[in-house]
Order: sequence, then structure tokens, then C-alpha cells
Amino acid sequence: MNTAVTTPAQLDERYGRGPRRRLPAILGIAAAALVVGVFGWWTWQGSADAVDVAGTGFELVDQHSVTVRFQITAPADRPVHCIVEAQDEEFGIVGWRVVTLPASSQRTARAFVESVPIVSAATTGLVNSCWVS
Repeated sequence: MNTAVTTPAQLDERYGRGPRRRLPAILGIAAAALVVGVFGWWTWQGSADAVDVAGTGFELVDQHSVTVRFQITAPADRPVHCIVEAQDEEFGIVGWRVVTLPASSQRTARAFVESVPIVSAATTGLVNSCWVS
């Protein structure tokens, strides 16, 4: 009868326990946490710089200009740039301009009215896009 005693080190080796087996798992968990943190930061940063814009109307002033009314909600203390445009009945751009809106101390909705010069008859005016600088 064999009465050999198995030591804890032999059991660890047999069943895959020990410091060599833990290191890859620890590194994997750390890498996963880092990836989640980076994606979380990118998501938060993207939403922190977001500009919400809502068109509230337009008016064809004459054959040379359209006024566009809109509201923006933008990050505090950062100026905003917007492309305001006029379109014809086939959605072709007949006038546009880039406007710079002043920074506000709070992230609240602010209303603006901008005039857009046009080269032919327009049927609508709108804000194409806005971004912070």
C-alpha cells in the first residue's frame, strides 16, 4: 500500500492553482476595466460637447434673404458655430452662412434669429449643424 502524502504544492500544481494562473486573470480584468473606463470617458466627453438645436421657424424676407429662427442648448462658457441655410423646393441649397454665437455662462436654451442671403427663391430656412469650438 502506497502511503505517500500529497503536499499542498502538488495539489495546486495538479488543479491549476497558484500565482502563475492568477496573473493572466488579473491582467485581463485590469485590461477590461481600462477599456470600460476609456469608452465611458469618450461617451461622457461626447455628450458634454453636444449642441442641441431646434428650428422654430423661418421667413422669406425678400428675393435676397431669409431669416431663420432657432434655439440652441450648448455647453457653458464655449462659443458655438452653426451653419444656417436656405433651401429651394427641391431641397437644393440656395443660400448659407456660418454664424458664431456667443458663449453663455449656463447650459440653457437660447433663441436666435439669423439672416441668410439667397441666390434664388427659397422655400425653407434651417440650421444644418452646430458645434462648439
